[in-house]
Amino acid sequence: MTGFPGRLKQLRISNNLIAKQIAEMLGVTYRQHQRYETGETDPPTSKTFVLANYFNVSLDYLVGRSDNPTRL
Repeated sequence: MTGFPGRLKQLRISNNLIAKQIAEMLGVTYRQHQRYETGETDPPTSKTFVLANYFNVSLDYLVGRSDNPTRL
């Protein structure tokens, strides 16, 4: 299992997105998004919900608590 930073990067890459696109969608700076992907900081819960919805995955999958991306 991998944690949130790894899952975020994996989902971004597998969806052919660049970090700047995710940053803009979240309303954060590019640097802040980099901090999320490197694990320097954690996003607020509200941003985590947005990301799970955007990628259509469960919160447990996004944060690394499950290897099953299916939303219930």
